[in-house]
Amino acid sequence: MPAQKSIIAALAAIFTIVAVPFSSPLDAAGQLQPILVFAAASMKNALDDVDAAFSKKTGIKVVASYAASSTLMKQIAQDAPADVFVSADLKWMRYGIEHHVIKKDTRVNLLGNELVLIAPKNAKIGKVRIAQGFDLTALAGQGRIAVGDVRAVPAGLYAKAALEKLGIWAAAEPKLAMAENVRAALILVARSEAPLGIVYATDAKIEPAVKIVGVFPESSHPPIIYPAALTAHAKPDAAQYLAFLRSQAAKSIFTRYSFRFLIKAAS
Repeated sequence: MPAQKSIIAALAAIFTIVAVPFSSPLDAAGQLQPILVFAAASMKNALDDVDAAFSKKTGIKVVASYAASSTLMKQIAQDAPADVFVSADLKWMRYGIEHHVIKKDTRVNLLGNELVLIAPKNAKIGKVRIAQGFDLTALAGQGRIAVGDVRAVPAGLYAKAALEKLGIWAAAEPKLAMAENVRAALILVARSEAPLGIVYATDAKIEPAVKIVGVFPESSHPPIIYPAALTAHAKPDAAQYLAFLRSQAAKSIFTRYSFRFLIKAAS
């Protein structure tokens, strides 16, 4: 699918890692260096607002780089100068801890999400009940089903787990159009390059060109959890940022974007 490849290639440029040199907390002009946050692509809209609120409160700038959690963690493991990592699943946070690039004692399971089936806004597909033996391939017709890469991307891993639990993985696998992150899968459906997609509820709700046609039962996949932590070489100010993620102010923003806030918010 040349069109699909061109879209995903373009998106790769959008989510390119921003390199910020790490030296001291102050730059050449005597200003505080920005905090560099590596965060799951699905967090972009909400976290941009959180970062703006943090910067307004503290005067500390935040630079966020968004991509698949797998991609970001591999960058961190190769010494990318991130201060904070927010993953869309537990697997890649564990990877960081096991490879000693994450400060284990700072890790917090911050947010939750839902896995949903989407279609283009103008599609004739109505609401469907997703259950054991659900005929997803028939619903897709001759088209493909957009998902994050099921080999590494958290949204893809959750999707594969759900399809396996529902007994439809073998039939669905040949029809999957795997994207490099969940936002790339969302774009494929928004542009009608794919008639169906499996993404997070929060992604579907920020894209007016798609609609949610079904919700995967929570019992069909591992809980969708977003852990956050400082990296092993985080700048001192990053601890203040991580604390802000746990605040009532951050909770108000995250819940506005339909994330579940999993901890008791700090005042």
